[in-house]
Amino acid sequence: MQQVKLLATAAMGLESVVAQEVKNLGYTDLTVENGKVIFDADISAIPRCNLWLRTADRVKVIVGEFYAKTFDQLFEGAKALDWDAYISEDGQFPVIGKSVKSTLYSVPDCQRIVKKAVAEKLKQRHGVALNMPETGALHRIEVAILKDKVTLTLDTSGNGLHKRGYRVGQGEAPLKETLAAALVQLTNWRPEYPLVDLFCGSGTILIEAALIGQNIAPGFNREFASEGWNFIPQKLWDEAFEEAERLANYDQPLNITGSDLDPKMIEIAKANAIEAGLADLITFKQMQAVDFYPREDNGYLISNPPYGERLNDEEEVKQMYRDLGVAMAKNRSWSSYVLTSHEQFEQLFGRKATKKRKLFNGFIKVDYYQFFGKRIR
Repeated sequence: MQQVKLLATAAMGLESVVAQEVKNLGYTDLTVENGKVIFDADISAIPRCNLWLRTADRVKVIVGEFYAKTFDQLFEGAKALDWDAYISEDGQFPVIGKSVKSTLYSVPDCQRIVKKAVAEKLKQRHGVALNMPETGALHRIEVAILKDKVTLTLDTSGNGLHKRGYRVGQGEAPLKETLAAALVQLTNWRPEYPLVDLFCGSGTILIEAALIGQNIAPGFNREFASEGWNFIPQKLWDEAFEEAERLANYDQPLNITGSDLDPKMIEIAKANAIEAGLADLITFKQMQAVDFYPREDNGYLISNPPYGERLNDEEEVKQMYRDLGVAMAKNRSWSSYVLTSHEQFEQLFGRKATKKRKLFNGFIKVDYYQFFGKRIR
């Protein structure tokens, strides 16, 4: 089976989480760099990784890498690659790009030159005299240049992997599905334990937790750009979807609850859970955090409360954090995991975190505070 070099892109701070997911799929020969995980695999990994990676942003094929300091070097290096092994005669191949600390700093020029080089190679191989038709499947090329090293990739995912297809509504500052899944995976929560989000918003953390709890592939209900690529046999896609269906544990019971002060967000969260096919697994209720009293032991709170980025929200947010601390102090067997950019969070919560991890919520630097509970046997 054809071998490929794949690149799974990751948000800053989540590289190790993505790497572990790649390993869990059986691809253990990998390299972790800033914002990406690189690994060799056969082409069956393209459907499987797109279906199963919960925390990666995209899966790309690395077509080639070389150094270029002139546009001629860029053209010749790009043209020398085996584009016809990936792009069919009628394939669309738009080019996007980025350049960092490189001699070739004009991104539009780099895109134009790579586009011309790929077109020349495809015309030679397919015997086309004029322009390539570009009426078929989408093969989006990216030219990325870092310190004169050129990496040319093909995006196999299409829409970013965070677009699971279940979000029919959202609030003002929605949490990306990939980050929400990472927040769950960075805990030691297991499906048999209760899980609560007291600031559930549109329900993303809880929906991702339910998908994890029942081992449902996050990409099961969406499409990918590479499903239309000729070099990946349809049989491999069929097998990947069959594997996902076989491994899902729809009978796994879950005790997952979400609450929010805003009744509109509760309705949005319910609608998203219905769209995800998980409405019967998650309970939503309108409630203040301070009114939460755990009925079971050994539970988990995973929350992304408001950060108070606007000055007029500051005092309200501080009180919200105090209320959360009071609520979670009612049962010390519970573990709390809270994502926030607020530097006084521990002081307001009333406890020093057992551990914290630096992450990014979009472009906002945040900390993931982890308070481990004292487990009751």
